[in-house]
Amino acid sequence: MERVEGSDVQVAIESVQGLKRRIRVSVPAQRIENEVESRLRSVARTASIKGYRPGKVPEKVVRQRFSEQVRQDVLQDMVRSGYSEAVTREKLRPVGDAQIETAAASGDAGSDLSFTASFEVFPDFQLQGIDALGISRPEPQFDDADVAFIIDNLRRQRRNWHAVEREARDGDRVTLDFEGRLDGEPIEGGAGDQVGVVVGAGRLVPDFERQLAGVRAGEQKTIQVEFPADYPNKTLAGRKGDFDLRIGEVAEEQLPDVDAEFVRSFGVESGERAEFEQDIRRNMAQEFESRARSEVKKQLLELLLTHNPIDVPEVLVNEAAASMQADAARNLGLPDQQGAPAIDTYLPGAERRVRLSLLLGAIIMEQGMVANRDKVAARIDSLVSNYDKPDEVRKIYYQNAGLLGQVEDMVLEEQVIEWLTERATVTQKPTSFQALVSG
Repeated sequence: MERVEGSDVQVAIESVQGLKRRIRVSVPAQRIENEVESRLRSVARTASIKGYRPGKVPEKVVRQRFSEQVRQDVLQDMVRSGYSEAVTREKLRPVGDAQIETAAASGDAGSDLSFTASFEVFPDFQLQGIDALGISRPEPQFDDADVAFIIDNLRRQRRNWHAVEREARDGDRVTLDFEGRLDGEPIEGGAGDQVGVVVGAGRLVPDFERQLAGVRAGEQKTIQVEFPADYPNKTLAGRKGDFDLRIGEVAEEQLPDVDAEFVRSFGVESGERAEFEQDIRRNMAQEFESRARSEVKKQLLELLLTHNPIDVPEVLVNEAAASMQADAARNLGLPDQQGAPAIDTYLPGAERRVRLSLLLGAIIMEQGMVANRDKVAARIDSLVSNYDKPDEVRKIYYQNAGLLGQVEDMVLEEQVIEWLTERATVTQKPTSFQALVSG
């Protein structure tokens, strides 16, 4: 532990573990007493006490009435100023608020004020690997199969289901009631009525869905289902449960024909298939470019993380995890976070998010980047374009510092990705549209 001299405030620094720091600060009694006396004199000039004229209250009365409160105020201010002076002098960069512990009888009349401050600091690091980034960028290689792939997806959006008497096959929709049990006890959330399941779609536990192939309408049966070892519900993960099934209907899909009516339903007024396919190719090109940028960004960020395995403050990770849990609760329609998955579930993702934030922030600082005003305006225009009154919403964005800051952060991140891409070795990778959207 190093003891640093330099003023009447004495500081001893201790590295606890990783980014955790503890400093012991001592403010001399004379400094405290001087401040107490100064404040008491100020109080005496303005104090209003019954029986005395303002400014004429005897010193003894002022001390009796105000000395304790004045001393407490001085001690609180001394802790704040002493802590601030200590971290500034030692060039520490604290994260969040420090935990302050004051020694017993510290700061009493004639005694030094001694306290300990525990906190985390931002990591000090030099960015690594910026000149060694190698990525592949998807290059569009469309063909008729890609167009057919899109058309099939559009047809499935308009599909109809027709009941059949045969056994269920892959692609059929099975409508069923089910009740699940584990060791003879009902599984919480493991029952459903009139649930539609497309066989082979991969929406349910694989072993459950697999056993729907071959069922018929009206059939009742009990199946044993093995839950995957990585199943999110830890109570069920890796275990086997029994499910009673009652099959209501087996239906096969019927896709609409690609006729003029179908084509017009997607905004192609002529109803011509050739024009429809040209429109699809234009949309594919736009979607491809968007997904290609996302793929490049993903690779760059992963490489940045790999080359810079920096420590991150626990307090920031915990805050990020709590934010992610709150977002999950909102998305699930829960009134609070109690019903959301445990906060530990979000810690790995939160740590990654914080590490990336620190790395991107370091690039922004080192390169002196600021959000491009034109790009901010363009992003806001895009965000408000779907509102009924875009001009009013645009005004809200510019008047609300928080909303504007969010947009600026998004633009800054894009600028960092552009900066990294310019320095990366980029290999073009011919990619079909199907491979890009499925990969």
